[in-house]
Amino acid sequence: MADGTFLPHGTPPTPAPPKAPNDWSPYCNRIEFEAAEFAFKRCHMSARNLDFLCDLMATTLAKHHNTPPFADHKDLHNVIDAMQLGDVVPPWMDEEFEVWYRDPHAMAHNILANPTYKDEIDYVPFYFMSGDWAWQQADTTSQDPETHGSALIPIILGSDKTTVSVGTGNNEYYPLYASIGNVCNNVQCAHCDALVIIGFLAIPKTDKTHLKDDLFRIFRHQLFHSSLSTILSSLKPVMTEYEVVCCGDGHFRRVIYSLGPYITDYEEQLVLSCIVKHWCLKCMAVHTNLDGDATYRTRKFTDFLINELHADVLWDEFGLIGDFVLLSFDLLHQLIKGAFKDHLVDWVAKYLKAMHGTKQSEEIMSDIDRRVAAVPSFSGLRCFPQGHNFKQWTGNDSKVLMKVFLLAIEGHIPQEMVRVFHALLEFYALGRFHQYHTIFENVVPTFSLPHQHSMVHYVDMIRLFGAPNRLCSLITESKHIKAVKEPWRWLNRHNALGQMLVTNQCLDKLTASCADFDARGMLTGTILSSTLAALADENEPDAPAIAPQPDAPVIEPQQAQTVAALAHEVALQVFNSAATTFHAPSDLSGIGGMRREHIHACPLWQNEYPCNDCVFINIDSDAEGMRGLEVARVICFFSFKHNWEVYPCALIQWFEKIGDCPDEDTGMWMVAPSFHEDSSRNLAVIHIKTVFCAAHLIAIYGSEYIPHSLKFYHSLDTFSSFYVNKYADHHAF
Repeated sequence: MADGTFLPHGTPPTPAPPKAPNDWSPYCNRIEFEAAEFAFKRCHMSARNLDFLCDLMATTLAKHHNTPPFADHKDLHNVIDAMQLGDVVPPWMDEEFEVWYRDPHAMAHNILANPTYKDEIDYVPFYFMSGDWAWQQADTTSQDPETHGSALIPIILGSDKTTVSVGTGNNEYYPLYASIGNVCNNVQCAHCDALVIIGFLAIPKTDKTHLKDDLFRIFRHQLFHSSLSTILSSLKPVMTEYEVVCCGDGHFRRVIYSLGPYITDYEEQLVLSCIVKHWCLKCMAVHTNLDGDATYRTRKFTDFLINELHADVLWDEFGLIGDFVLLSFDLLHQLIKGAFKDHLVDWVAKYLKAMHGTKQSEEIMSDIDRRVAAVPSFSGLRCFPQGHNFKQWTGNDSKVLMKVFLLAIEGHIPQEMVRVFHALLEFYALGRFHQYHTIFENVVPTFSLPHQHSMVHYVDMIRLFGAPNRLCSLITESKHIKAVKEPWRWLNRHNALGQMLVTNQCLDKLTASCADFDARGMLTGTILSSTLAALADENEPDAPAIAPQPDAPVIEPQQAQTVAALAHEVALQVFNSAATTFHAPSDLSGIGGMRREHIHACPLWQNEYPCNDCVFINIDSDAEGMRGLEVARVICFFSFKHNWEVYPCALIQWFEKIGDCPDEDTGMWMVAPSFHEDSSRNLAVIHIKTVFCAAHLIAIYGSEYIPHSLKFYHSLDTFSSFYVNKYADHHAF
């Protein structure tokens, strides 16, 4: 029966409700039905011809004070669509969805066998493998006699469906990326080929009528999970039994695979974990009070809830409708775009509007834009000529704006708000962030936001998975350029997704061949130089022996006796830039790596303006941070030779510190240009070896508006005091 009650065997079906013999609904009569069938089914009449036919019929029937069966083609289509007999299933149920993918097992083999990464792969827990999760997995593997001694290979997945629309013209598909957790962080973050595209997932679409249907929503989630299950099926046998793989260093190793963290944004994490929106993915905090005390979600606890509670209770009280999966943090969408851009930056605009009104708040925001545009240039830090008021924010835009926005708004907002931004940028001060952000309570309806709440779990997640930038979706978004956009431009647009996947596979094979040939020394020099060298070796006769030559007389250098001779002897050479190399553990240069920066002292940079960078001068190597450094601005680089020895030097103007500690609100040191008592600049000539690295200064704007004509290359000469921007990069401190 309709209510689910079983009927005795052989019971005939319930008869359909009777209809009147003249019930032509939704048609008025047989004439309407026959006309609709004739025009739509038999003649396949176009909308234009059908409208013309309806006009002819209306003209003929007008003198009889009657109307045609249909006013136009829209009227006919609406009547046909109103019939329920043929509307058995939604249109999305009759469609086929293609999923293009490559074998992730082969992907892992290619990365392990690549000789380029022979010194950049950890086969035992360390780095990402230094996290507690990797150690726990390794302990489990070693306790099993069948897998004891096998290297753990975590498979890291990532997907992002938003950017693919640029490649294909729609959002039907989006890429799925994969890597292995053994690759060192400096390789992963340098956007090398250790991250590989392994497929394009399907996104089912339907009309607006069924878009919010529960069945359609469940189907989309099921399609997503079943696609991942199918793509990863080749890894299942080698997740319980080891296999022997030849690695890039030439050694054969036993390896065992495991699914590692999944890199994606919050929306897709909800689909992966089957967690209700606005709830936390890591703990059981109630969505209306995410900052309240709560226990972590665990598989055991989740299984207990599913077995004991009804689905409605799971949804309403626990935000849970499915199982727990391994999910990582995401710096890009949770902190950079989430807590910073979507929350704090927007909250500042709302606060200014609420306190000062629309007109004055717009003037203040315009001045903030001018301050952002006036920030001096710095290596690796892009400029914003129009400020931060641009429509399309990329991940890199948000990252750069985080480094300068705090000092641009300082002076226009209360100190408590400045401290909120400072606490967010200072990761260890997240507790103070939740303390200070209540200053926005008049313009923000709730602080129970998943992106901000996720910060309380970062300490535990770092202990679990290691450095958070390793598992950031900025890596997968950056991969879109080479994996999607560039291959799409090469194609004829026919079956574009399949061609893109094949193109990526060919590119990976070419990269693997290049690494193999280079490891064997076959790509030394250019093809022309190697060919000419081979011909020379074949045709050149044996060279005659060269008789020994007597030693040349030693000429003793003479001391200059006159001023002219001294000037000739001490020849000066002026340089527009210098390169400094210093020890800097980082993602790009490795744990024990060195970083190289260029410092400019150019009188006319790009034929537009002078460029004189600021630097840190090392005055005490034993002191910590700024206490052992002084700030200076380079006027020029030069060198001279004396007694056959070259002395590289720099002419600098000193800056003096304001106070003996950093500013309490911003956490940054303040400096000002140093002058003598006669107002002349405090200049000095120093050896270039005392220069540590480049420094980035941002003016202390205060509460005054800056002029519209001020450019970023005027700032260092216009303002009288500056903040030492410690967020420009992480190498200085």
